[in-house]
Amino acid sequence: MTHSSPKPPTQDASLPSLTIAGARALLLGAQGLLWPPTAAATKEDVLQTIRRMGALQIDTISVVARSPYFVLWSRLGDYEPAWLDQLLAEGALFEYWSHAACLLPVEDYPLYRRLILERLKGQRSHAWIEEHPTEVEQLLSRVREGGAVRSSDFVRTDGRGGTWWDWKPEKLALERLHSAGVLMTARRHNFQRIYDLRERVRPDWSDADAPSIEETRRRLALASVRALGVTIAAWVPDYFRLPKAGCAALLEALADEGRLLRTAIEGISARAYIHPDNREVAEAVAAGSQQPTVTTLLSPFDPIVWDRARARALSGFDYTIECYTPASKRRYGYFTLPILHRGALVGRLDAKAHRKQGIFEVKSLHIEPGIEMTETLKTELSAAVHRCAAWHHTPEVTGM
Repeated sequence: MTHSSPKPPTQDASLPSLTIAGARALLLGAQGLLWPPTAAATKEDVLQTIRRMGALQIDTISVVARSPYFVLWSRLGDYEPAWLDQLLAEGALFEYWSHAACLLPVEDYPLYRRLILERLKGQRSHAWIEEHPTEVEQLLSRVREGGAVRSSDFVRTDGRGGTWWDWKPEKLALERLHSAGVLMTARRHNFQRIYDLRERVRPDWSDADAPSIEETRRRLALASVRALGVTIAAWVPDYFRLPKAGCAALLEALADEGRLLRTAIEGISARAYIHPDNREVAEAVAAGSQQPTVTTLLSPFDPIVWDRARARALSGFDYTIECYTPASKRRYGYFTLPILHRGALVGRLDAKAHRKQGIFEVKSLHIEPGIEMTETLKTELSAAVHRCAAWHHTPEVTGM
């Protein structure tokens, strides 16, 4: 018996295949990290950047700027963080669960409202609300009559501590009602979420306008492929936490309809897909006419690295955030920032912004095995760290 070699995945005849470096470049192009910004950032740039990514993950750790602000800095450079808060308060953004807790473009609200409605159908995901009607009604009455609230507006009366895993009853009710779509984030103050009734935050919304669950998944799959630049089916569900089952078949159906383009990534056997919006960049990257030139620091919750399997496949970068690891077991540091240099993830840097002292401390710097610390890398990394420090209003850099 003879065995033939496996056939390479079919692709659009007019699209060239991509090298691994080309696939990385296309990801960076889709994410706004191919080239440094050429002009001072504006508030509209903040909104367009989030629309481009599709989701901006929220995290509270603040040893450097909190992640949503940091992700934007990596792409925009020096900008005013208050713009992000203003866009949320103005209704251009909303908060809900996507890849994780995220800030999302308001035009995508119908998709997430459909997901909420599906979760409420015959499921016990919001059983806590049904099991605590008195507490829920008391809290909602307070919001209806007194307006938007913060968790800190409620004084703990059960005598227990306020650790994050042991929320007070009102905080738990606020979070459950937020997850169920009864409450929404009206705005944030000092990063604290301010909750209000959905009908006051989105007074123009009708559930009759929510698309079907099938259309919702199609649109989120298309948005995932667009945000990833080029992707195989295995990387798509993680972006917006779509169901893994049926994802490959959905991408094939979208490609059959011409909504996606088939291509190949050299060295990866699975079929790859490109959104038509990225076709021009893909062709330029394949031709070598667009090369990444950005050197910057990334948040641990940046879309470039939040899928660890994808980061390993495209960059050979094995990254795990260690803030949840006991200090004695950390290899690199509490909140290491991946280093992006001209299309490659070349290392990680553990930093802390001492805001009162005006000091940006580099606690450790680790360059990946096999990466040479060239003069170009050294110069551009130093410049990136100093730009980051200046944006933090901590201009004195120590440890480098």
